[in-house]
Amino acid sequence: MFDFRQLRYFIAVAEELSFTRAAIRLHLSQPPLSQQIQALEQDLGVRLLERNKRNVALTEPGRIFLEQARQILAKADEARSHVVAAAAGYSGQLRLAYTVSVSFHPALPQTLLRYGQIAPNVLVQLSEMYTDVGFVRDEPIHAQDARNLRLSVIDREPLLLAMPTRHPLANRSSLRLAEVAGDPFVSQPRELAATLYDRLVTLATKAGFQPLIGQHAQQINGLLALVAAGLGLALVPATMRVVRLAGVSYVPLEDSDAYLLLAVASRSDDHSPVLKQFLSTVTESVIASGL
Repeated sequence: MFDFRQLRYFIAVAEELSFTRAAIRLHLSQPPLSQQIQALEQDLGVRLLERNKRNVALTEPGRIFLEQARQILAKADEARSHVVAAAAGYSGQLRLAYTVSVSFHPALPQTLLRYGQIAPNVLVQLSEMYTDVGFVRDEPIHAQDARNLRLSVIDREPLLLAMPTRHPLANRSSLRLAEVAGDPFVSQPRELAATLYDRLVTLATKAGFQPLIGQHAQQINGLLALVAAGLGLALVPATMRVVRLAGVSYVPLEDSDAYLLLAVASRSDDHSPVLKQFLSTVTESVIASGL
């Protein structure tokens, strides 16, 4: 069976219509070139070239085989490029999970934008369920999960109180959670947002009270509508300030633990090139944004 080397030799002779010029182009002597062309013809059982002492010409089968040879080498080069790109993490598929609150943090869009520029041939599938890699809001609770996960902290995002603008403390530059101990709160159900829900309970407990949660919203941005309606206060990540809603003010908390972790998590045994390239891009995005 013919090989790629013979195809390249044949293409050179067919394009130059000269064994001498083809040999110069290929940086080899003429006898080995002639031998390889003869071996190719014998393998195919077809005469590809008509030659005499002065001229070289393609036969009709030779013309057909020339086009096929070019396509074969082009496909081989394409396959090589795809394999090299895949090995470097520049092509393939990546499933990325994130919570709704992360969508407001600049780390997500900045990473996706940079990664799309670096690896445009990687199909990124976004999901709110953990798959290959995810932006998470808390560290693993169980030791086994901690061993199974690779976790890189991106940010400790401050938590704010979203308050109705008519609230007497809404114009404060900051406050302690204990100052609103008697106010009702609104939150997402714990089964949908355990990290933020538990952080509210933990902060309130440290402040000496149990939060009265009167209303729930399925999505974090839905909490703001409840706040605007005067139904309670909401604990939200600082990046939620980009959501401007009439009737809602944001006040920073002075409590020392009033922050929400942002980290990128992946399985510690996953060493795929695509994941490696994505994690590298996350690091570059964080450095570039100054987080």
